[in-house]
Amino acid sequence: MIHIPKSTLPIASAMTATVALSACASMPPPASETIATAMLVDATGNPTGEARLLAIGDRVELSLTAEGLSPGEHGFHLHTTGRCTLPDFKSAGGHLNPSNEGHGLLDNDGHHLGDLPNLTALANGTASAQVTIDGTRSYVLDQIFDADGTAVVIHADADDGRTDPSGNAGSRVACGVLTRG
Repeated sequence: MIHIPKSTLPIASAMTATVALSACASMPPPASETIATAMLVDATGNPTGEARLLAIGDRVELSLTAEGLSPGEHGFHLHTTGRCTLPDFKSAGGHLNPSNEGHGLLDNDGHHLGDLPNLTALANGTASAQVTIDGTRSYVLDQIFDADGTAVVIHADADDGRTDPSGNAGSRVACGVLTRG
C-alpha cells in the first residue's frame, strides 16, 4: 500500500482532476458532414434562406438560416414531398411522419419525424437554428431521401406543439427541397 501524507491529498486530487479535464478539453468535437442542402424561396419565388442537412456521428441535424420573415415564432418542419410549387407550397404535402405518430413535440405519445422546434425570427426578419432530427442517421436519411424526397417548410405562425396534424402553424411562407450533395 502506498502512503500519501494527508497534507498532500488536496494537491494530488487537484492534479488528477486537472489532468482528467485537460484530456476531455483536448478531444475535438465530432466533425459534421453536409449531406444535403435546400435553397428556400418565398411565395413569390425569391430566395429567402438555406437549409443544410448535417451528419454528425450517428445523428442528423438540420441547420437553417432565413430572412424576410415576420418577427416572432414560426413553425418549421420537414414535409413529405420534395416539391415546392408556388405560391402556397401545398405540393410539399403534410409533415414527414413515416411512423404515423401524433403531431407535436409536446405530444406525450411521440411526434412526427418532421416536427421541429419553432424558429424565432428577430425584429429584422432573420432567423437561424440548428436542430437534431430524432432517430439514427440511417433511419432519418432513409425517410428523407425516399422516392419523392422531402421539403423544408417555414410557416407564418408558431407551431402549438400539439394540434394534429399541423400544429396550427398557419400558411406556408417559405419552402426548399433537400437535395443530396
